[in-house]
Amino acid sequence: RRGRLGQEGRASLCSFLLGASVAALPLLLGSSPSLLAAPGLRGRLALVLHVAGVNAALLFIYPRPLYKIAVRACFLGFAFGCGLLLSAGRSAWRHFGWYMCSLSLFHYSEYLVTAINNPRSLSLDSFLLNHSFEYNLAALSSWVEFTLEKLFFPELKQITWLSTVGLLMVIFGDCLRKAAMLTAGSNFNHIVQNEKSDTHTLVTSGVYGWFRHPSYVGWFYWSIGTQVLLCNPICVVGYALASWRFFRERIEEEEITLIHFFGEEYLEYKRKVPSGLPFIKGVKLEL
Repeated sequence: RRGRLGQEGRASLCSFLLGASVAALPLLLGSSPSLLAAPGLRGRLALVLHVAGVNAALLFIYPRPLYKIAVRACFLGFAFGCGLLLSAGRSAWRHFGWYMCSLSLFHYSEYLVTAINNPRSLSLDSFLLNHSFEYNLAALSSWVEFTLEKLFFPELKQITWLSTVGLLMVIFGDCLRKAAMLTAGSNFNHIVQNEKSDTHTLVTSGVYGWFRHPSYVGWFYWSIGTQVLLCNPICVVGYALASWRFFRERIEEEEITLIHFFGEEYLEYKRKVPSGLPFIKGVKLEL
């Protein structure tokens, strides 16, 4: 039921927090918060033992179907906790820690909000970890660019004001997307629906009064913001172009379906409210 976490949602939340507890290791070890950037094997060994211990606990607590959910949520929580550890230090990887927190929280919150909002559509794919080959390639490209530029142009990765702008873009984009998901309720689905169900309604209130596609607007600026945060000039341009093209095609596909579902009601809404993305007006189709 919407607004209430089911068994899968509770398991994912507990596992995410369990994974994120890695951020407490410096307190337990009595060491600096910059545990990951510190020299020596002590911190690395602590991380390995933490991962092994948490995974063993998940195997013991959850049966196989829930374990598949738990281990993904725990991995994202672990990445979030490691991001906090990097962010707390003063190393050259500090901004990458911000990025790790942003990326892991985005993917976990996609699952959690779906569990609250539309549990009938909930699946392992709701984490969006296997979104597409292109998405994974884009992520890998950003990590490679960051690493290479950090090696050859280290000063480029220390522009704190620019990374802060990127972080603000990330926060704005993710908050807008989650607001759109919560506002749409069970009408929101990660997969474009081709058949109208009895519960489908046209949502025009809240953030849908600002933009026709607020979840896509949020994702668009979140994705570009991650690269501004990393000070990745090549990927900033690449992400902007690739995201714009993807959402232009996705919006046209979705609007054909929405016109089929709601007819003149959607066309009237389309005339009054912009798509929210630059130079994307949506499908050109009239009844």
